[in-house]
Amino acid sequence: MRAQNSATRPNAIAVGPQTRPAADRAPGSRRTGVASGRGGGTALAALGVVAFSLTFPATVWGMESFGPWSFVALRSVLAALIAAAFLLALRVRPPARTHWAGLVVVAAGVVVGFPMLTTLALRTSTTAHSAVVVGLLPLTTAALAALRTGVRPSRAFWAAAVAGAAVVLGFTFAQSGGAVSAGDAYLFASLLVCAAGYTEGARLAKAMPGWQVIGWALVLCLPLTVAGSALGLAWEPVHLTAHGIAGLLWAAAGSSFLGLYVWYRGMAEIGPARASQLQLAQPLLTLVWAVALLGERLTPAAPVAAAAVLVCIALTQRVK
Repeated sequence: MRAQNSATRPNAIAVGPQTRPAADRAPGSRRTGVASGRGGGTALAALGVVAFSLTFPATVWGMESFGPWSFVALRSVLAALIAAAFLLALRVRPPARTHWAGLVVVAAGVVVGFPMLTTLALRTSTTAHSAVVVGLLPLTTAALAALRTGVRPSRAFWAAAVAGAAVVLGFTFAQSGGAVSAGDAYLFASLLVCAAGYTEGARLAKAMPGWQVIGWALVLCLPLTVAGSALGLAWEPVHLTAHGIAGLLWAAAGSSFLGLYVWYRGMAEIGPARASQLQLAQPLLTLVWAVALLGERLTPAAPVAAAAVLVCIALTQRVK
């Protein structure tokens, strides 16, 4: 019985051409695995949050040179070319047929939906006000993840998550004077599509590396984004500036590929509900970048809000 092949074990997980036991894959199967899995997964997800926090300022810069439709399409095309280069260089086989439906959800939510909706919102909203979408995104992602995966976090987790969302929302609305902008419909719609993409991507990242999840999602959208780029560049004016090019490059390489790679890998390690709460820090980081890169003002309440958010994040990472 001890010599039983791992491929015949009932708890084996198939990954590409190889098969590994679930105990070797799942964080928490051993005590050392719990510590290393959670610590490494938290660090990777946190790196993703830092990358995402630059997305709104990069988008504002990018729209100095491009219209909203051409900007979103071009960033996706460039990110897809980066992903395709890695996939070809490493000779990665296409995903199993059962994974393509999930990749469509990731592509629709993360590659197309969220970037397009938030870019349209930034035409009428400030960076500070638009950060409200990130303030609610962690809670939305945790809720959808619970419905999709069946994993039910504790009441203490939900209390800390709701408290963190309330702090971020209160601070964000205070920053914008409590105003409701015309772009709020875009912002709130982007919550649902992005949370769905995050949840499905986290599920897929347990069966394939995180960079392949976002890589195949980007490649899947390539025909659509190439057509969108051609139409956008034909109809929208282009005025190339250093800021515009830098914003486009970061949105493509940093936010759309590198950020999502470490984000999905982190979510696969610690779970989408726990990882999503790290994004509570994203609006505050975005505001810091907005001050440094865009010249927006930051109120004295920011350090207080940051401290409160960090407490909430710490609680969501400790409770089960």
